[in-house]
Amino acid sequence: MNPFQRNRKARAAPSRSPLWVWPTVGGTGALAAAVLLDQIRPRRGTGPANLWPGGRDAASSMLQVVATSSVTVATLSLSVTVVTLQLASQQFSPRLLRRYAHDPVLKAVLTVLIATVVFALATLAFMRSGPSLPVVALFLASVLGVVSLASVLGFLNHIIRRLRVDSMMLDTHRETSDAIRRRHPARDDPSAHVPDAPDPEPARGAVVRARRSGFLRLTDARALVACARGGDTFVRIDVRPGDLIVAGNPVAVVWARDPAGGTPDPGADGTAEEIEAALGTGFERTPDQDVAFGFRQLEDIAVKAMSPGINDPVTACTAVGHMADLLVRLASRRLGDIPHEDDEGIVRVVVPDRDLRYYLDLACGQLRRYSSGEPTVLAALLRMLRDLAAAVREEGGGDGWEDGGGDAAEVRRAAELVMDTMDSSVGPADAAQVHDLHGRVLAALEGRLLDAYTDRGGETRSV
Repeated sequence: MNPFQRNRKARAAPSRSPLWVWPTVGGTGALAAAVLLDQIRPRRGTGPANLWPGGRDAASSMLQVVATSSVTVATLSLSVTVVTLQLASQQFSPRLLRRYAHDPVLKAVLTVLIATVVFALATLAFMRSGPSLPVVALFLASVLGVVSLASVLGFLNHIIRRLRVDSMMLDTHRETSDAIRRRHPARDDPSAHVPDAPDPEPARGAVVRARRSGFLRLTDARALVACARGGDTFVRIDVRPGDLIVAGNPVAVVWARDPAGGTPDPGADGTAEEIEAALGTGFERTPDQDVAFGFRQLEDIAVKAMSPGINDPVTACTAVGHMADLLVRLASRRLGDIPHEDDEGIVRVVVPDRDLRYYLDLACGQLRRYSSGEPTVLAALLRMLRDLAAAVREEGGGDGWEDGGGDAAEVRRAAELVMDTMDSSVGPADAAQVHDLHGRVLAALEGRLLDAYTDRGGETRSV
């Protein structure tokens, strides 16, 4: 099986259950449990009756306290969540809000609280009927009250940890690392065979236009291969995960594999509809196949940190450090267009992907412009490029092996752009530090790693 076709049917993040699903299911289950447990009313003096030693008035008071306190703490949890979303949006990046909307801890806490409220109110409503008390339901209600308070304490501890910018960057880093591993096979993977894709004449191709707008979230390569095989065609997709598609834009080109077959008509034979169905779109980017989205979030954090209202170069440098690790991971992976074969080994579909220059421009572009007068951040960008240069040298062997030579040229280009951006207001001593790191980038590209990394007291490795 073509290794490039693995994990192509990953679901986009917004397809996971929305916030209201878990609490609704929990409330429904609590109501059903209250109805069933209300039937268990042992006589006084028997063993099960000792689960609730009090009388009817005490039981009624307990249920009212549990219900009202659960509503109060649920309101508190929602208020804390709203404040968290506002803080994350204003100080870090609005693109981080997606993570909180799908936070499983928040869903679990709201589920416990809603279930507790529903169970307590239902038990209170049913309790007044009958001569004896539903002691099992009363005992469970008291336990749920304690569990609700414990869950809120756990939620507050969780949200405090999530609010730390280091935690946000680490979550984004892990998410992007997983996307890189799923999306791009290793260069040294012997099973990662890259078949030769056909290069048909553009004039013989039929353009497929988008019928809806939105960001491309995922590309279902298996569905595209099946579509192309059914019509005996070759399909080249022209959009990548993370691209913004506007209705009417060209998204694919279809060729007949047999040149004598003429130009296909994808609109008439249903090919256009199948291609559009295989391209999942929405008005929010997701990280499943969109590796660049992780870089976008880290770059947002770094740029926000350098805004005049915040002015936090250390946070910007930390974000650059995360991007450095991600770029090094990409250096050991196969980038570029991804051909997909059918079961007979015939290339049916080519899906485009981003190259190293795109990721370098994304990681460096905005930040070097906003930090042109801050040598600390410029030095951090050059440290990132030095680390990538060492990885590119190792992967490419310094002799142009595969695309290693091209990657080295892209690193050199990015380093020159950082140097060109440095403002003339930077003092001589600070400028000398930046120039020194630029020289270390070039040394790493030439394979002189000791010259690239040896320093006096760690000043080229830390902030």
